[in-house]
Amino acid sequence: MPDTPSPDDLLDAHVRLPPHVVHRSFVSETVVLNLKTGKYHGLNTTAGEILEGLERGSTPREVAAAIAQEYGRDENEVQADVVELCRGLLERQLIDVAGAGDDGP
Repeated sequence: MPDTPSPDDLLDAHVRLPPHVVHRSFVSETVVLNLKTGKYHGLNTTAGEILEGLERGSTPREVAAAIAQEYGRDENEVQADVVELCRGLLERQLIDVAGAGDDGP
């Protein structure tokens, strides 16, 4: 898969948190730590829900559908938000991504 996957490729990809990433959810945010860089990253509540869905093994598309239904939002808008979040997490080395046709990262 290319370094910058297309939105459709990313929505159907297998995503996981690499071993060097830990996170903890709090009431109003999720804190993610990249142990390789020592940097902390704060995610709002919804982004934390997305991260947890990805960690459970759902694809970004499945997570977007669940979030859209939960909050009564347009699924296409939520998909765009999930793609943007995943790209940011990928850029910060907080997730690993493998294509939908792969066996996973």
